[in-house]
Amino acid sequence: MKVSVGQFHPSGVMDGNIATMRRLAEDAKADGAGLVIFPEESMFTVGLVEGDFIEAVDENWSKFVQQLSFVASEVQIAIVAGGYESSGEDRPYNTLVVVDDEGRIVDTYRKLHLYDAFSYQESKRIKPGDNGIKTVNIGGLNVGVMTCYDIRFPELARAMADKGVDLIAVAAAWFKGDHKIEHWESILKVRAIENTVWVAAAGTSSEHCIGHSVVLDPMGVPHAYLNDEPEGIVTVDVTKRRIDEVREFLPVLKNRRLETSPTIVESH
Repeated sequence: MKVSVGQFHPSGVMDGNIATMRRLAEDAKADGAGLVIFPEESMFTVGLVEGDFIEAVDENWSKFVQQLSFVASEVQIAIVAGGYESSGEDRPYNTLVVVDDEGRIVDTYRKLHLYDAFSYQESKRIKPGDNGIKTVNIGGLNVGVMTCYDIRFPELARAMADKGVDLIAVAAAWFKGDHKIEHWESILKVRAIENTVWVAAAGTSSEHCIGHSVVLDPMGVPHAYLNDEPEGIVTVDVTKRRIDEVREFLPVLKNRRLETSPTIVESH
């Protein structure tokens, strides 16, 4: 199945962001893609929301999911995109929603690892995820989903590999800073190489985020990528055959002698 990653800069207004995703989804469909992955915060960027953030989340989350469903069914393409979901408390979840090409909600994933690093504290306004690792089947591919800072935790990707994923879909808003592009590119490559899976990562392009969306094969080879373009789509034919080829001469999952069993600890 062909897979696209879409790169753009979400504004603080959901309706405008949905319009951008529709346009990019149509471009992906024109490329023959069956799945398009959009960045974290595709619903809206926290710092650009006017008024009270929690009120905006309460008002827009259901609308966001519904509008994604409409786009997916009308364009006939599966979508992964990030938004903010009410938790019933003063900190919402940072949530990815997976919609199939008929507009059905397949699953949601609440960001597990919050970005409390590099002088930023995401946990001050966001609640950590509590619904575990998520893998879904889209177009015959087993897809694992994760959000931004999650990629710095190798046990999460390895647990997905244990569940038989073919592709890890990453939605991100990766902040700029010293060595941050190198970190992004290196970690994505390593996650592909150490698990011999495809990795497709969609990044926000903005004044504060790097963009650099990419699709990597199980050898960590980038098949298509963007730099810091404000908006764009790249599409790659993601095949199980390539996974089988790589695992024939690089059987790291068979050769390993330690297993991972991550547990989810809910904060109170």
